[in-house]
Parts: sequence; structure tokens; C-alpha cells
Amino acid sequence: MCTYRIIKRGIDFFISIVLLIPALLLCSISALFIILETKGNPLYVQERVGLSGKRFKIYKLRSMYSDAEKDGYQWATKNDVRITKVGHFLRKTRIDELPQLINIIKGDMAIIGPRPERPEFIEEFLKDIPDFNDRIVIKPGITGWAQVNGGYELTPKEKLEYDKYYIEHECSCLDILIILKTIQVVFTGHGSR
Repeated sequence: MCTYRIIKRGIDFFISIVLLIPALLLCSISALFIILETKGNPLYVQERVGLSGKRFKIYKLRSMYSDAEKDGYQWATKNDVRITKVGHFLRKTRIDELPQLINIIKGDMAIIGPRPERPEFIEEFLKDIPDFNDRIVIKPGITGWAQVNGGYELTPKEKLEYDKYYIEHECSCLDILIILKTIQVVFTGHGSR
């Protein structure tokens, strides 16, 4: 592991610990609104693929109806009808991602990196994009270069290109740019994920 990634891990851990208390407060308030709008657990746990193909459980605030995948797994889209009213706000502001601070503390994720995908989607993507797993050479992140440059509007192939660009050019300047763009999205509600 290179020195930059060791330092980055330390910074990620420290920031996650510092943000944990305010995040818990915000998540508790959000969970109340989720419960008031729809039935079901406000916390969503799902299997994702991380560094070197290791599978882990990701934590999110539920932004979709409880039966969103009753007909099988589906790729989320920009104006997905399965998203609740509260869920629209949570996604727009990225509050739904705050429980992933736990994933960072546990070491499964970083603040910045490619978004972790579900194993089912990876199997599908590999059929048409043989190098899709090139993105799992670093830890996945809560935010990343693909998220701040298109998010839902990107195809899996386009996301891969942004992820590969980040992996090849990973540095503090690029990380700061991603953080600034993410903050802009959080506070303005504008931008893609």
C-alpha cells in the first residue's frame, strides 16, 4: 500500500469519528421522517463489493419504498419511481449516505473512491465491460470522481472511465476538488450522484 493511501486512511478514520455524532443526530431525525412516510426499517443494509472483490455490508438510510425490489434487483435511475418523497430529499442532499461513516471506520470504505456496486450488477456489467473490475483496486468511497461528474446520468461504462481516471490520478489535489464539489451538491441540492 502506498504512503498516500496509508495517510488517506488515517484522515478518513479521523474525519469519520469527528462527524459521527452530528451524523447520528441527523440520521435519527431523518429516520423519524422515513418511518412517518413509509413502513419498514429506516436503515437499509445491502451487500456490496469492495477492495479486491471483498464483499461487505453497506449501510444507508432507506430512500425507497420497502418493496422497491419485489420484482428483482434494479439499477437506480435519476427519477426512479421507487424513491419516496423523503428519499428524494435524502438523496439530493446525500444524507442517505451518512451511515456509511460506519463503513469507513470499519475499514470497508473510504470517503473518496469508486462507489461500491452490488455483486449482481457487477456480474451483469462484466458481460459487456470486461475491465469493470479494474475499479476494485482501491477502496470504494462515499463520494468520488464519477459521482461529482454525472452520477445517475452516467452509464456503467462511463462511470468506469471516471473511476479509472481517479485511480490513475489519485492525489490530494483531486481529493480536495471532489470534496469541494460534493459539499456544493450537499448544500445546493444540485448535481448528480
